[in-house]
This record gives sequence, structure tokens and C-alpha cells, in this order.
Amino acid sequence: MKTSLSWLREYVELPAGITASELDTALTNLGMEVEGIVDQAGTILGDLVVGRVLTIEELTGFKKPIRFCTVDVGNSQPQEIVCGARNFAEGDLVVVILPGGELPGGFKIGARKTYGRNSHGMICSGAELGLSGDHSGIVVLPADTAAAPGADARPVVGLDDVLVEVEVTPDRGYEMSVRGIARELATYFGVPFTDPAAIAVEKATAEAPYAVSVEDTAGCDRFAARVVRGIDPNAQSPDWMQRRLIQAGIRAISLPVDITNYLMLEFGQPMHVFDLDRLNGGLVVRRARAGEKLTTLDGVARSLDAEDMVICDETGPISLAAVMGGETSEWQEGTVNVLLEAAHWDPIMVGRTARRHRLFSEAAKRWERGVDPALPLAALRKAVDILVEHAGGDVDERILDIDHVAGPVALTLPGDAPAKLIGLPYTAAQTADLLRKIGCEVTGEDVLSVLPPTWRPDLVAPIDLIEEVARLGGYNEIPSVLPPAGASRGLTPAQKRRRSVGRALAENGYVEVLSYPFVSPGTADALGLPPADPRRSAVRLTNPLSEEEPLLRTTLLGPLLGTLKRNIGRGRRDVALFEAGTVFLPHLTSTAPPSLVVDRRPTNAEWAAANAIVPEQPWHLAVVLAGDIEPAGWWGQGRAATWADAIEAARVAVSAAGVSEDRVTVRATEHAPWHPGRCAAILVDGEVVGHAGELHPAVLAALELPKRTAAAEIDLDALPDAPVVDAPKISTFPPALLDVALVLDGTVPAAEVQAALAEGAGDLLESVALFDVYESSQLGEGKRSLAYKLTFRAPDRTLTSEETLAARDAAVAVTASRFGATLRGA
Repeated sequence: MKTSLSWLREYVELPAGITASELDTALTNLGMEVEGIVDQAGTILGDLVVGRVLTIEELTGFKKPIRFCTVDVGNSQPQEIVCGARNFAEGDLVVVILPGGELPGGFKIGARKTYGRNSHGMICSGAELGLSGDHSGIVVLPADTAAAPGADARPVVGLDDVLVEVEVTPDRGYEMSVRGIARELATYFGVPFTDPAAIAVEKATAEAPYAVSVEDTAGCDRFAARVVRGIDPNAQSPDWMQRRLIQAGIRAISLPVDITNYLMLEFGQPMHVFDLDRLNGGLVVRRARAGEKLTTLDGVARSLDAEDMVICDETGPISLAAVMGGETSEWQEGTVNVLLEAAHWDPIMVGRTARRHRLFSEAAKRWERGVDPALPLAALRKAVDILVEHAGGDVDERILDIDHVAGPVALTLPGDAPAKLIGLPYTAAQTADLLRKIGCEVTGEDVLSVLPPTWRPDLVAPIDLIEEVARLGGYNEIPSVLPPAGASRGLTPAQKRRRSVGRALAENGYVEVLSYPFVSPGTADALGLPPADPRRSAVRLTNPLSEEEPLLRTTLLGPLLGTLKRNIGRGRRDVALFEAGTVFLPHLTSTAPPSLVVDRRPTNAEWAAANAIVPEQPWHLAVVLAGDIEPAGWWGQGRAATWADAIEAARVAVSAAGVSEDRVTVRATEHAPWHPGRCAAILVDGEVVGHAGELHPAVLAALELPKRTAAAEIDLDALPDAPVVDAPKISTFPPALLDVALVLDGTVPAAEVQAALAEGAGDLLESVALFDVYESSQLGEGKRSLAYKLTFRAPDRTLTSEETLAARDAAVAVTASRFGATLRGA
């Protein structure tokens, strides 16, 4: 909201010497964000003076009329100036900027030769001074102007004003007007306030000036209109109005339209002007119907939604109500008969319409924040008065006012509630006094009954009143006191697990990313999920951020692979990413939720039924790898990431979650979107908690990812809580190291062989690790050799060779009986 200090002063008696800093502090303390306070006198640099035109010489021989003038600017010698305007004569007072000056926009003025004459300065138009949009002629001051030639012209033309721009929060629509800001400043400084809308208005007449019917009184609970006929179509908006509109950032268009914009700024009441002669039949205010279209004033043809409110005549919609008018009924040059409309619209409807059509007009911004429903007749009265004063015409004495506005509802506020919540000793009397300052009617003593004013639709609950008490009492007065810290049990097991897993993956070279949980309907197809895969059933958002991604993810891999693709597309060849977050798994058998009320707590049955439709939201972890896992360099060749690295990442995560290695099993399986021959299931205590491996080639092709890209995804919530870990007992005796190479079928998983070795070796085995895989025709068809390093150690003695060999033989015996393994070379 932009306005000027002089405009505010018309309605609030601000201190005479108020500074920009004091004004900034006041507005900030009132809850407004000050975007800027600009002294207009500083927007034009150098000498801007009043001048009197002494002589005019018409220059000929040029493409356009040019005048060579001598102007008295208070110096000993007249100033010679070349000017192209023709709306002034000898003896007129004009505004002159002298050489060395600078106009708004960085336009510097100097002495130069032009059109064969020397020109020292410039005679200024209103547009060049930033006062209006009129470039057709220069500013001619009234003959009775008291300023003499050479006097500073800034106060004469209104350039001594201060411009104020504030950002208004969504709940305070009343501040998007001079009326609202002036009222707030009056409250802050404790000075008188004059309400510009407090004018005598006539009530609705029995007969309307034009036929109007309102079909939807929920979307439009008040519609008022007046008619003026026979106005001068060429009448110009007065300079003071144009100046204030331009200061507010609104272009001056025509007198009728400028009046509606001016009153929108002053009152906060958006209005619309119709060309009465372009209307066909009576007006109907209703919701739009399927298939209806409207071309708005910006020239865009819009398909209407059933929730949109429209104003129609016999031809159909002619205005997108509360947002923008239509081309077929707008004011145009030559309009002599006008219908002025001021209504009150549902803020929610307006906000949704503006977003649906991406049409955030100044009117829509005010409507969605809330407008005073008591304003329409006052706004119409003032609009008619200004229009007739400057354009003549006959006012139709009939007044239309279809009023279905529900009055404000009184709120009950315990007198000690503000003190309890804010922490300052507000008494009930102080609370009542503060609320009366903003226009509330307050009765009662210990328990207050508060009736909010019509211009405060945001005051709907006692907590809103307490917020007002805090704001008006002064936010700076509220002490900064930390709340008492209660006893805490620390992080939950789930929180500890997530932190530990994230730290472990980061330490192993993975980079954490955070993706939006929204996916497109084609994600399941890109991942190659089977038709019956439950991950294809996703929650669809009613109001998604993007229509292209209306679903909530059922797997982390879709968004994470998209992040991988972006990194690769930006030149990153070797990428290892991980993400931890929720997935959303809907209940496919759930029914519609019950209709819950707000005046009581839901019953247990209602609460259970409402929660039955909430999707399960387990916390998953996913990793993706592409390129080299070990970089190449002067030390030698690098190593490309493979399915085994994805499995190892899953092992690292499970281990960091506190699951011991003996409880983890890795088993070959088939599961989309992984390669059927290079996919492993991760099991904990025999239950599948995730999958890892190389992604399917078809998936990589669909997503345009490098070959051999690997990934893993596990359900962190499916992991058991980490047990209390006893401190390990460290043996001081030396280990015994033995290697075994087993020949067995190539289909036997190495992890199961390792588990069998650990089972057979007994308590003396400290660790077992696979260090070599060998395949050769010499081993036999379908055979391979797996070599393991066994470490034995006793806690109380040095092991003998007999004990070590016996433990090794026992381990090999288990693999022989279970898998038919034989010692290689035996």
C-alpha cells in the first residue's frame, strides 16, 4: 500500500514535525512492514523554480511546432528555453528546472543548442515531474499563485510531500487504505481521527435505478449501485487526484475510473464503473456456469469455474466479480451514462478466483484480506459527488442496496486472559480501553463482551483480541523470557536412528539431499512398477503446488533419481546421494471420513474413522550412485560404482541403526525398479526391510540416467530399536589368521556361506570376511570359488594351532553339509 503523508494528515492529526524515522517506528510497532519512506523533494535534484514566460517566438521549418521562450526565473537575465508544448502563453507561470538539475529517472538537465537556438533548462510537464501521466503539455500554474519567479517550485506543485509504502499482512485488509492507516496512526499517537467514510448517506429507495438480482448471497452479501447520466466524456481527473493515484502507483485513465481507484485507496472499498448504454437488460450476480467464458479488461479470454462469481446481463458474464471487469461493459471514450457499483464479496471466493486465473488485481488483493461491508453506500455517495463536480451530469436519485450482511458477533474474553498469555499485568480495564481504541464495543468488568467493528473481519476469536492487546500495548514491552525447560527423555529411538544413519552415510561419502514429496502420475511407469504393485496407489492432492505433480510419493527413488539426473546434467559425473524422508502409503479399503464438527471434541469412533483415511507414512532411506565410487588419479585407475556398493550402503545404514551384523541377511531377489539379476533383498531377523542393487536398464533409459546406476531403499521404521550395547571385551592375546577357499555352486549366495562359516566356527571366531571370488572351467560347470579370511582369538589365552584348525574344520563342515562345499585344492 502506497500513500502520501499529506493524504494521511487529512484524517489524522499527526505531530507537525514528525520525522521519517518516527513514522517508520510507529508503522513498524503497529505491525506493518515499512517498504520505504521517500521525501519527494529529494526526487528532483538541483534548482526547480517558478518561472514567468516573458516572450514566445514560434520557430518554423521543423517537423513539429517549436517555441523559443524567454523566462523570468528570478535572475538578472531571463532564461532562454526551447519548448515544444503549446498550452501556455506569454505571462503564464510555469515550472522550470535549471541546468545542473536532474528529473526523476535520472534525466539530467544541461545547457545545449537545439533547433538552432541555445536552451538553458527545461519547462516541465506533470509527467516529467512524476506528478501525472499527462505528456500533452507543461504545467501552467494558476494566475493567483503567490510564489514569485525564482521561488522553489516544489511546494507549489506538491513535491514537498512524503511518500509512504507499507506491506500489509494478510489478516489486516483494513490497512490497505488511507482510512485504515490513518486510524492506526491515530491510535498509536493518541490523536484525533476523522473517518472519511463517516458521511451522510441516503438509504436504498423502493425503486432501483437499474434492475439487479443477486442469486448467491453467500458469495455476494451486499450489492449497491447508483446511476449518473449525461456526464462530460472529455472531463479530466483533477490534478490532485491524478497526483495521488500516481503516488500510489496507479495509472490515471479517465475521470470515472480514476474516481473508483481513488476511493479504493482512500476507503479501501473497490468499485466498478459500467457503461450504462452497453448493458443489455438487468444485471444478475451469480456463480459461473460450465462452459462460460469472459474476456477481461486485460484482453485475456478466460474459461470460468463454477466457484467464480460473475456479474451478468442478458448476453452472459460481463465482469469477473471482485477481480476484474469485462471488455463488453467497461467505460470507454464517449461514455456519458454510467452505473457505479460497490459491493461486498466473500474473501475466500475472491482469493481462489484470483489464484485460479492468476489475476491479482488491486481489488482482489483487498477483497481476499477483507473489506468493511458498511462502506458501499458511503463510497457511492462520494464517487457520485466527485463525478458530478468535475463532469456534470444528472444523478438518479434512486439507490440500489441489496443487503444480506450478517452483523459482527460479540466475543467473550476473560479480563485476565491477556495478562496470562502475554506475561504483562494487563487489567480488565486496560484491556477494555485498548480494544475500544480500535473501534470495539466493550461491556462487562471481569468478563468482557467485545463486539468487533465492521472493518475488522479478522477478529473472530478471543485469541485475536489478545493479539490486539499485545500489539496496541506494545510488542517492545513484552519481556523476552524463556519458558521453563521441563524434564526431557532426550531423543526418541526413531530420532536417534535417523541421525545415526545420516551421519554414517555422510562419513562414507554420500551427500544428503531434500526433495519435494510430490511426483507425477508417470513416475510409476518410469520406474517400471508392475500393475499390481501397491506403490502405484498414491495419494492425490486436491490443491497441488503443480498440476504436473499432484501425487504424494510412495517411494523415495522417483524424486531422488530426478535429483541425480539434474546433477549429472550439470556436469557432475560421479554422484552419490542419499535422502531420508517419509513416503505416503494410502489405505485402499478406507471409506469417506465422517463429517466432524468444531463445537466439541470428536468421539473416539469419529477420531478413529477420520484417521483411517490418513495414509501410512513410514520413514524411508534411499541412496543412488552413478559414475566412480573411487576416483581415478595419479595413484591409478578408479572404480565404478556397482550393485555391490548399493548393498554395502544398505549394510552401513542398517549397522548405524544399531542392528548387529549377525541379524542381517542379504538375499538375491527380483523387485522393481532393480535389475532382476542384480537385486538383493535386505533382511533383518528374517523380515525384508529394503532392497538394493543395480537399476533396471529400461528404468535408466526412461529416466535418461547412466548405465549401471545403482540404488538402495530401506524402511527405517521397520528396523528394530537399537539395543543397549555392552562395552566390548578386548582380548590382549594374539589372533590366529586362516584363509579358506570353498568350491560350490555359483547360485549359492556368498552371504549365506559366510553365515554358515560363522555358525560352524563357534565362539572362537572373531570375524569372517570374503576377500576373493574366482570362476574357472577348471572348477567345473556352474562352480565358483569363494575365499574367506577367518580371524580366531580367545579372550583368556593364546590359541594353539590344533584349536584353530579344529574351529576352521568345523566351519567348513557346516558349509559342506549345507551347500556341498569343498575345500579348493583338497
